[in-house]
Amino acid sequence: MAEAFFNALTGGEAVAVSAGTRPEVLIDQNVVEAMRETGIDIRNQTPKLLTLEMMDKADRVVTMGCNVAETCPTSFVPTEDWELNDPAGKSLDEVREIRNSVKAKVEVLVKEFSL
Repeated sequence: MAEAFFNALTGGEAVAVSAGTRPEVLIDQNVVEAMRETGIDIRNQTPKLLTLEMMDKADRVVTMGCNVAETCPTSFVPTEDWELNDPAGKSLDEVREIRNSVKAKVEVLVKEFSL
């Protein structure tokens, strides 16, 4: 969700790549539906495994919570944790709440980049 919001809000001036330390095989369908409600189609996206190369290329790393401190690679890139719930397996209403939190945090991040 964060990748999709960031890329939509920056209009290509900056690019976000989302990845996880233990990515699912498919995106949760309630996440797809919640994003569709905002006009963003992520149904063809696939979860990606976080790599050291991704970390090396990043200007900033944002973790979503989900106890990633033990599993995220160490990086010299500025990193912050948003402490969000994992939407996997949540009801559509719960996913909507998470989506709204993600969007608000992404909007602040985009402003920080002055895009």
